[in-house]
Amino acid sequence: MHLAALADRYVDGTRRANLDALGKHFATTVVGEIAPTVEAYRRHEPWLEKHDGAGNRVERVHFTEDYHRAGRLLWDAGLVSLSAAAGSSFEQAVLGYLASLEGEMGHICAVTCTVGVVRVLRRSGDDAIRDAFLSLLVDPDYDSAWRGAQFLTEVQGGSDVGANVAVAAPAGDGTYRVTGEKWFCSVADADVFLVMARPEGAGEGTAGLGCFLVPRTIDGEPNGFSIRRLKEKLGTRSMASGEFDFVDAVAYPVGRVDRGFSVMVTGMLNTSRWLNAVGDIGIMRRAYLEASGYSRHRVAFGRRIGEFPMVRLRLAEMKAEWLAALHSTWALTELDEKVDLAAMGGLEVTSEEAGVYRFLVNANKLVCSVAATDTVRGAIEVLGGNGAIEDFSVLPRLLRDCVVYEQWEGTHNVLAAQVLRDLGRLGTSGIVLDKVSTMLKGVGAAAGGTVAATALTAMEALAGRVARSVDDPAHGLLHFRRQLEQLVRGFQVAHILEVAEHASHDGVAAELTAAASFLVSRHLDPGYEPEADPGLVSTLESLLGADLVA
Repeated sequence: MHLAALADRYVDGTRRANLDALGKHFATTVVGEIAPTVEAYRRHEPWLEKHDGAGNRVERVHFTEDYHRAGRLLWDAGLVSLSAAAGSSFEQAVLGYLASLEGEMGHICAVTCTVGVVRVLRRSGDDAIRDAFLSLLVDPDYDSAWRGAQFLTEVQGGSDVGANVAVAAPAGDGTYRVTGEKWFCSVADADVFLVMARPEGAGEGTAGLGCFLVPRTIDGEPNGFSIRRLKEKLGTRSMASGEFDFVDAVAYPVGRVDRGFSVMVTGMLNTSRWLNAVGDIGIMRRAYLEASGYSRHRVAFGRRIGEFPMVRLRLAEMKAEWLAALHSTWALTELDEKVDLAAMGGLEVTSEEAGVYRFLVNANKLVCSVAATDTVRGAIEVLGGNGAIEDFSVLPRLLRDCVVYEQWEGTHNVLAAQVLRDLGRLGTSGIVLDKVSTMLKGVGAAAGGTVAATALTAMEALAGRVARSVDDPAHGLLHFRRQLEQLVRGFQVAHILEVAEHASHDGVAAELTAAASFLVSRHLDPGYEPEADPGLVSTLESLLGADLVA
């Protein structure tokens, strides 16, 4: 219902019908097949084989057959192959969202990284490197397709990529030889690695880094790398992450070697941050479905627990946060598609679109990942002790995965600091605030004009605080994260109300308007007191709709 309303907002014509058919097929057929495979392999983690029986070094990562069955379902659906050309971001978002309802399952990271590698090669690779690798990466056949990975992190730098010391030495034939360690290498079984390394003689910091494509094997042998060990992670445990050492690995430069960090950020990291948020909203939806379904049937103290006000309040919080993340991420998906098309020469992106995208791709990832963890914790709270039992529900796995999602592609503070730098360097704070304010001013009274007015007042007050943070970075580094979260909330409310105003599906407009009201009162109205709100119960009932009807 809500996905259909968003499809109406963002696409039309034949594409709208195709998107609907794609989502329905995947939801009704593929998701049901994925669930039992995940349940079968979740207890069996990947393992590393460093040498074969004859003592030859092989550096292979092994998985169970159930793991591969789940992967075939995703690859067959086109989640990766759709990235072969720009213009399919909505299709990929729908598939990624629905796949994430079953949890990370060990493949979402591989999908995300492979899509990122494809985009980097499409946008920045020369003809030879594209001809050699692209068709292998976008192959829809899981068993023959290549997987991609990106290795940035080094132990001395972590999120401070500019501290990386891995070196790339020119070989004289257009290739380089990479030597150094990489500390957190997810998709350790990948066939190609995007690696950041510093060309000999290059300067310090991110400006001196190059982006290189390193094949896993050369003539069937490991290409100058060894896997020190696989990581024992809190979550996403069925996906292999490891520590890698490179010694003279053959590497192909992607784009200009003095522009490597830009190549990696725009093609890979921004793609990962977008798809990370897509995964978050899938996890949030599944958590809400688990909790609301349990609330309809679990009886305690003579009543279904969904009848208790505290449970209803918690469920309403979860649903509002899911809708907020869904709408901001779909707005980001529209911008992602435009940026990808523009990178391939397909269209021009306006300065407003570029500014909003630059802000949202980082800020949305932060807000969605925090909200996802809180939403899953809320679902566990509703289920009580059963919520902590691994074979009772998916929630324990989702919670662990959420913690990993929060760290994936930048911790919260790193992302907030990045947005603050961007606003100051690019002067885009006015663009983002103007975009949100214009949307809120356009909301009609019937679709939540009062709610929009309250949000608009909050945005007007926020403008001065953001300006101070941009002008005074010392002040901003202490206070901007809270401001950023409020700005994203205003963005979410504006988009929710816009869709609500034009929604044609039964009940959608009422639920969206109630969600916007709930979000404004919780995040943007400093004077709101729930005890003094005579409409709170009505808001909760409208937001929950028929979800708790047994």
